[in-house]
Amino acid sequence: MNYHWNWGIFLEPVKGGDETYLDWLLTGFGWTLAVSLSAWLMALMLGILVGTLRTTPSKPLAALAAAWVELFRNIPLLVQMFLWFFVVPELLPRELSLWVKQDMPAKEFITATLCLGLFTSSRVAEQVRAGIEALPSGQRMAGLALGFTLPQTYRHVLLPCALRMVVPPLTSEFMNVFKNSSVAFAIGVLELTFQARQMQEDSEQGIETFFAVTLLYFICAFTANRVMALIERRTRVPGQMAGQMAGHQTT
Repeated sequence: MNYHWNWGIFLEPVKGGDETYLDWLLTGFGWTLAVSLSAWLMALMLGILVGTLRTTPSKPLAALAAAWVELFRNIPLLVQMFLWFFVVPELLPRELSLWVKQDMPAKEFITATLCLGLFTSSRVAEQVRAGIEALPSGQRMAGLALGFTLPQTYRHVLLPCALRMVVPPLTSEFMNVFKNSSVAFAIGVLELTFQARQMQEDSEQGIETFFAVTLLYFICAFTANRVMALIERRTRVPGQMAGQMAGHQTT
């Protein structure tokens, strides 16, 4: 039995409404971009901070940063989404809890962004930590010998080199943010997966629906890959990566 493709379904109005199914998908695509990019910005800032703290000589700070990573990295993202949305508001003071549950604007969007940002920050932190630890120890000592304080050494010596080295693995994390944002449908964010499920149930055209959704997710991931590749080319220090690879091969 041959399947009859109906690509015109996207221009048809939804049942009982004036919007088209294409409008639904474009709305979901917009929310996916909003959640993903907001979460990535949060993850990048927190991940750099936590990853840096993991390499500091201060044992309490390093232990705190390690706890952060283990906490957010080892709990499934879907479980964290439910915890932030359903459990955390119940643990807040009564007035704040009522505000979060009843009056907080864009509650689903904020919760999804916060959860995805924290989850991804733990993964970014590990990449930053690995990048700093891959640098020769002499760089830190040279910075301190020049009269820099430890924070200044990180700021002006270690982090600029380490961040250049971890752009390739950060590319994967950036792409994963877009894919992981699909979990936000579980708490009611009208992102792409949510709208796709709604369209599939309303139109009964599942193949066309999920083909279009797959294409939109591919566009997000591919664009993220190309943007990070451009950043890598612009920030690469000639000879640095080759030197690091040679050093790893001899160890």
